[in-house]
Amino acid sequence: MSYGIMILGESGTGKSASLRNLDPQDTLLIQAIRKPLPFQADWKPIAERGNVFVSDGSPQIINAMNKTSRPVIVIDDFQYILSNEYMRRSDERGFDKFSDIGRHAWDILTATSMLDSWKRVYVLAHTEQTDIGKVKCKTIGKLLDEKITVEGMFSIVLRTVISNGNYLFSTKNNGNDTVKTPMGLFEDELIANDLKAVDEAIVGYYGISLPEPAPVVPLRPQHESLNR
Repeated sequence: MSYGIMILGESGTGKSASLRNLDPQDTLLIQAIRKPLPFQADWKPIAERGNVFVSDGSPQIINAMNKTSRPVIVIDDFQYILSNEYMRRSDERGFDKFSDIGRHAWDILTATSMLDSWKRVYVLAHTEQTDIGKVKCKTIGKLLDEKITVEGMFSIVLRTVISNGNYLFSTKNNGNDTVKTPMGLFEDELIANDLKAVDEAIVGYYGISLPEPAPVVPLRPQHESLNR
């Protein structure tokens, strides 16, 4: 069982910037749309032996999540996986496309908890406000919301907050959003928007450890095997 974490926030509130301290050697960044990162770092495309993979297709995303040996996976931004497919199929009539989009989203979200036990998957997504004023993960249409409660598939949901010019994460539900964290994971209601610090806290809380490397078996000299 891997660990899925959702990071919610409006555009420009620090979701992508929260990646700045993550080690690219340990991180696979999956971008639904190709865009420059809001910080200077040595993050390169997979094609250049880097760690950035661009795709909005659920099979490709799930395959990349399964195949990577990096312990940290970031999906940025989740709602573009939905909206890109919607726009490609905008000429279609009926509700079948919404069912397909919902299924593809469900496949990805389900995969976040089905990977190797030492992997952590951070899903970054925009927010929207419901008719009753609740802030939630932005999706495509009411039909999709009826099929999937996105935040319900995560045990940890953080939300970006800007306070006095500081970019932070909220760790406690304010009664009008979907933030939630396990008891004792974070003591403060507001923490720095630093995914490296968040990841270290999660690793310590759950006691996550990387698998031991496979032992190297020395090869016997060819003449030794021939003499036996």
